[in-house]
This record gives sequence, C-alpha cells and structure tokens, in this order.
Amino acid sequence: MAFHFIFMLTENDRTIPDARDRLEQVLAGGARHIGFKDVGLPFEDLKALADGIRAAGGRSYLEVVSLDRDSELASARAAVELDVDCLLGGTRAAQVAPLIRDHPIRYFPFPGEIVGHPSVLTGSVAKIADSARRLSELESVHGLDLLAYRHEGDVPALMAAVCQAADKPVVVAGSIDREERVQAVAQAGAAGFTVGTAAFAEDFPAEGAGLTAQVQSILAMTGRAMALSTLPRRIAIVAHNARKTHLLAWVGRHAKALTGQRLICTGGTGALLQQAHPDLRIRRLQRGTRGGDQQLGALIATGELDAVIFFVDPDAQHAQDVDFRALTRLAILHDTPIACSPAAADLFVGASLTPRPKTSP
Repeated sequence: MAFHFIFMLTENDRTIPDARDRLEQVLAGGARHIGFKDVGLPFEDLKALADGIRAAGGRSYLEVVSLDRDSELASARAAVELDVDCLLGGTRAAQVAPLIRDHPIRYFPFPGEIVGHPSVLTGSVAKIADSARRLSELESVHGLDLLAYRHEGDVPALMAAVCQAADKPVVVAGSIDREERVQAVAQAGAAGFTVGTAAFAEDFPAEGAGLTAQVQSILAMTGRAMALSTLPRRIAIVAHNARKTHLLAWVGRHAKALTGQRLICTGGTGALLQQAHPDLRIRRLQRGTRGGDQQLGALIATGELDAVIFFVDPDAQHAQDVDFRALTRLAILHDTPIACSPAAADLFVGASLTPRPKTSP
C-alpha cells in the first residue's frame, strides 16, 4: 500500500448498526478500503457486510478490539470465515498465526500494550517501537496497526519510531479527525490510516453534508498527504525485449525519483537496470519466460505493489500477450496503477514520486 485511507464503518470502537446501508454512501464517496470491528453486529450481518464490500470491488478489513484471549482468537476465526482481506489489531500474534496460516488474510496486529475500550495505547515510545520491531520479524505478520493518537506521548515521534523500527507497512488507527493528523501520518512513513467516528460526526470540512461528502473530503486530504509521504513505493518495472531500450531511457530520466524506492523487476529487466544504475534498490524475480510475470501477479494479488510500470511491445507474440493480459486483469481487480508507455509512466512519477509543497489543513 502506498498511502491509503481505510474507512471504518464504526463508532466508538463498534460496528454501527446500519453498516450495510451506510456502505453504499461510503462507496459513492469513492472509498475502496473499507473495514469494520469484530463487535457491534451479529456474525450474519458482518458476513453480509464483508460480501458487500467484496462485490463492490473493495478491500475488506476486520479490526479486533477484544482484549481477552478467547475473544481475540474467536475474532481471528471469524475473520477467516468472513473471508476478509486484512485482519487488523489484536495483541496475540503468536496464537493468531496458526489460525490464519492457511488463509490469504494479511495480518496487522497492534504493537505495544493495549488497554480499555475504546482502546488506549500505553508504554514508552522506545518500548512500543521495540514491540513493533519484534512483531515485524514474524513471517505471519504482514504489517502493524498502530493506535498512535490513542497514546498520550509525542505522537509524531511515536509514529516515526515505529515506522523506522518495522520493516513492514504501518497503518495508523484511531482518533484521526483533521487534515493535520493525516499529513503527520504520511510524513512519519505510515502506509495508511483509518477513520470512522470522526466522519460520522462530520468533523472534516466538506463541500456538502452527509457521509459521502465526508469520504470525498478525506480522500482529497489523502491525495494531498501522499505528496508528503516518506514511505518508499513498491514499484514493479518490466519491459518486453523490444521495449527494454525505452525503459532504460525512462529509468535514466527518473533515476533521482526512483532512488530510495523498492523496485521489483523480472530477471532480464532487473539485470539490465542493475548494471546501468547500481545505486537503485532492485529485487529481481524470475525471468518473464520462467514465471516472473506470474510472480508479479502474485504480488499484485496480495497488495504488495503500489504500481506496475510495464513497457509493452504492441507487436508481442501471443504468449507474451497472454501474460500481459493476466497482469492487466489483476491490476484492475486490485486497483493497482499500471503504466504501459513512457508518457503514462511519467504521469505516475509526477503524481506519486515528485515532492510538492506542504498544504495547509
């Protein structure tokens, strides 16, 4: 995830009673990342909610707020049955891992010590950062759910420390109710943030009344904050043989913007770019003809790519065309930007990798 806004159909750490009806307003506002809590509605209603998010092409999140062991493990089992994309929260990663091991759920537990309901994050910045580091080292953990604004200390320092300690995406959850906080989350290097109660209270300035206008306002703030984000982008870069010269020239023009990003390439493209630009951070997969395109597809499906730059040969042979069409389908399905020519790739750099002046909330 580059920098995503996750709308939570919740108020005061509970899924709202009319969540299924409100979902339509959230979708109308343009949100695609949508979540709910494990408390507030019976399982059957949560299942209908999860199915509705998926049917609309969204990415679904279940956040655990239960504090006792049995309830947390029951929530993890429920996440599997609900077939959500991401499980947020919880404090028992070692015990949850076996329950979700054989399911494609992406797991983001809480770092630090969580107490009370609504949940509060306690402990020093150093202790929370150490907890984040240890959790991110677990193979079963795909990211972290940080209750930064539920902590009484220096919140910007806390977010920066956790993002630096964890080598996995950090989502900041709870009590984000103004653009200043959205920008602070982006500048700290987090991968996203959640908003629920504040949107239902219409705390954000919007052009109209109602939930749809609130979602539109928060998405606009997200776009502005993305320009401030310090999170490295995960970008797939690949080209058909007839377009490798074009790609090499494009990377040369944008080498400064690409420095510090996490580049993923199929084998031949990666070797070419590493030789020409040894300072770039490049992870090489298999060559395209040996399964590299399929590996890229898997990364798209699991949400591990922020964009795909694929310089396509319009006269490609049938086999190459099939691979490209499969990647394109997955990119559309998972709402991952894909650029197939230098001009389109230039637009991605301008929108996502070029710093812009900070805007006032």
